[in-house]
Amino acid sequence: MYPAAFSLSNPEGLYDPSANAYSHVAEVRARSRLLYVAGQGGEDLDGTLSPQFDAQVRRALANLKIALASKGASLADVFKLTLLVVDHDQTRLQQWVAEARRAWGEEMTPTCTLIPVPRLALDGMLVEIEAVAGLS
Repeated sequence: MYPAAFSLSNPEGLYDPSANAYSHVAEVRARSRLLYVAGQGGEDLDGTLSPQFDAQVRRALANLKIALASKGASLADVFKLTLLVVDHDQTRLQQWVAEARRAWGEEMTPTCTLIPVPRLALDGMLVEIEAVAGLS
């Protein structure tokens, strides 16, 4: 279900966040190897950005997978996300949830903080995904 490095949970007494593709708590085991991945945007190898939010999310997740794989990890090892979204609204939240479900499946998803922002580093950049992963 989860890597031996961590477990995810949604404690009783808190809102069930599963509809919004995140979990409340990640418990990381002692002596786990931690990977901190800088914010990944939706740009391709040439630096091109799609004007579509959902396409940028898909590409940002693909970029995150590449960064993780470079250290022997995968999305299954991610327990914490920080998601920066330009012009955040309910539509963009639902697009994020759909892409997160495609990436992580219906299992419990990482803890996540979504932060609406007025702008990101590059012109046209609509999303940035930062991650922390735990490996045994």
